[in-house]
Amino acid sequence: MTSRGHNREAIYRDTKDRAHFLDLLEQLSEQHRIEIHAYVLMTNHYHLLVRSPEANLSRALQWLNVSYSIWWNRRHGRCGSVFQGRFKAALVEGGAWLLSLSQYIHYNPVAVKGLGLSKQGKALEGRGWATPTAEMVAMRLKGLREYRWSSYPAYVGYAKPPAWLNTKEVLARVKGGRRGYRKLTEGRLRGGAKESVVEGARWGIVLGSEAFAERIRAGLGIGRESAGRKNLRRRLEWSDYVKCMEGVKGERWDEFCGRYGDSGRDVVLWAARTKGGYGLKELPGYVDGVDYSAVYQAVRRLPLRMKRDKRLRKLVETYAKKLGELYNV
Repeated sequence: MTSRGHNREAIYRDTKDRAHFLDLLEQLSEQHRIEIHAYVLMTNHYHLLVRSPEANLSRALQWLNVSYSIWWNRRHGRCGSVFQGRFKAALVEGGAWLLSLSQYIHYNPVAVKGLGLSKQGKALEGRGWATPTAEMVAMRLKGLREYRWSSYPAYVGYAKPPAWLNTKEVLARVKGGRRGYRKLTEGRLRGGAKESVVEGARWGIVLGSEAFAERIRAGLGIGRESAGRKNLRRRLEWSDYVKCMEGVKGERWDEFCGRYGDSGRDVVLWAARTKGGYGLKELPGYVDGVDYSAVYQAVRRLPLRMKRDKRLRKLVETYAKKLGELYNV
């Protein structure tokens, strides 16, 4: 997955910014149980290769971006958005696809026109129509090996891997472990560079073989590209979340939505955000009189309130069970 700076502006200005973001990645791994398999921090964007065993990727990455944004704005005396919209993510098949995507992430610091690795440059080399000079190859390898803000040094033994970085699964895909990964990855910089593996993403959201893509298509009902993205991110319509809560409470939405002390509305917002992937900026459009700040606070505070309020916890459990029975989410 990837996330870019607002208007493509820098999200990391110095070493302290990058170091703090890595601290947040450690917290992401520990608090949200997200497996981090590869990363790279560029000036105005970052890439992560992750797995979410608890299917909480949307909530976890929202926490990551919001936490960093608050810290970054405070440090640099800024306000407003740091990141441009919602993060972008794709489902990735294992095996060779996992290996290739890790290399794509690690190539980011050297995938520039000046090193002959622009999209056009890679296409020319991949077809054998261009060959890098020895000097160019040396510059590519130096840039790859010495870039501090990438997991590549940890993968090949140039740096000690942090405890939260999982390198074993990717390294198991290549013969020779760390040495094999280095030989394969650096070998492609010596000539014959291929076009980005991401170019093979189907509908922009699935990276893998045709068989894997078809299984995803069948499971999510993917048709056109736009419909596919919508279905992957969002299994239900807003009206489905509302109707389910109406069934649980035995009341119409307009009867309890604005009622003081009633948590029905907040539970629906929370479910649409965490289970359906609805954006914090789009949810206010479904509820009259509610702005972004109110939605953010409702979603963020609900898990904390559940720990203290047994009645609320019971409501959420009943609602979640009903959602599962009706819509299999």
